[in-house]
Amino acid sequence: MKKVLLIGEAMGLFKAEEYGDLKNVKAFTKSLAGAEFNVGIGLSRLNHTVEMITKLGKDPVGEYIYDQLKNENIGSRYVIFDSDTPTGIMLKNKVKNGDPDTAYYRKCTAFGTLTIEDIEAIDFSTIDLLHITGIPLAINTTVREVVFYLVDKAKQSNVKISFDPNLRPALWKSKEEMIEILNKMAGHADVVLPGISEGALLTGSSDPEEIAKFYLDRGAQCIIIKTGSTGAFVAEKNKQAIQVPGFAVEKIVDTVGAGDGFAVGVISAYLEGASWQDAAIRANAIGSIQIQHAGDNENLPTQKELTAYIKQYNQDQIESN
Repeated sequence: MKKVLLIGEAMGLFKAEEYGDLKNVKAFTKSLAGAEFNVGIGLSRLNHTVEMITKLGKDPVGEYIYDQLKNENIGSRYVIFDSDTPTGIMLKNKVKNGDPDTAYYRKCTAFGTLTIEDIEAIDFSTIDLLHITGIPLAINTTVREVVFYLVDKAKQSNVKISFDPNLRPALWKSKEEMIEILNKMAGHADVVLPGISEGALLTGSSDPEEIAKFYLDRGAQCIIIKTGSTGAFVAEKNKQAIQVPGFAVEKIVDTVGAGDGFAVGVISAYLEGASWQDAAIRANAIGSIQIQHAGDNENLPTQKELTAYIKQYNQDQIESN
């Protein structure tokens, strides 16, 4: 299988075991969080080779994350430990309906000290695709320089680049800076994966065709827009855009991680030689699996599970008609 390189901040996730506000919860379960790591775990479970760039504190949470990456068969040669700064953590409460509340503790963490010197020895001749999200770009200007450096190195080596804006407005100094930097990064990507609301904020239009044109005009080869329950809008250069239907679900449990699962579907299908339309179908399938379960990455499917899910869904649709 081809190799994917990701960069992002891994955090310890502490999920409440009881219902209620975070301030009142007494018991938590520890796991791994981070959008890029959700993508890495999903790709690894679909038998793709993944290398992760991150920086962890030399502390129990950082060591736990390192062990979890190994357990998920994610490469750790570019994982760096720092003894002077901590690993980031987040808390998430337990809810019966709707999305859970979260609390982030990611200021002055080890990942924020990442520099170009930490990653300049990476050999891009062994990498087939670099996946970027907007989150590292928001951490600080030093990490942002690292991300753009990686993108430049990738393009010099003809490595494909996928980009998920993954908006985190609270991490940015201003809305204007966020829009400027994320659109600049999108201009370097081969495929851009915005949600419809993200596209509206970043381009000023909520029309999928206008959002797609905005990024195609800036150099992207394909735009796949997440359009919620209706699926995904796929636009390629010099081709007719299409709407790919979504996978209907009876009950939404937790939308956290759905966009990361979508990215897993697009990237894995693309690396396996599928069309962008087929990639969107797989992305919709994994996204629908994610929203039916609580947790960021625990239910990302294996290849066998994904194939069975799509087959059963299609059979159910035939029978219902």
